[in-house]
Amino acid sequence: MSLPQFTDIISFSNTEISEAIIETENELFNLRFKKATRQSFKSHEIKHTKRRLAQLKTLLTVRLENLEQKEEINK
Repeated sequence: MSLPQFTDIISFSNTEISEAIIETENELFNLRFKKATRQSFKSHEIKHTKRRLAQLKTLLTVRLENLEQKEEINK
């Protein structure tokens, strides 16, 4: 499994991004819980999940900033 690519999520709508953020945060919580309770898991999944979460949050932030700029221009 390779690292998540930004091009995979760029076509998501804002709602899909928000849902994916919630899902990814839950997945990260579960991975950290498995680590704390010494259950078996693939340690690289934490890194991949954190990276995906950062990508999703970055994309959402950029889109919201673009919307705000468009609203300011239209005023």
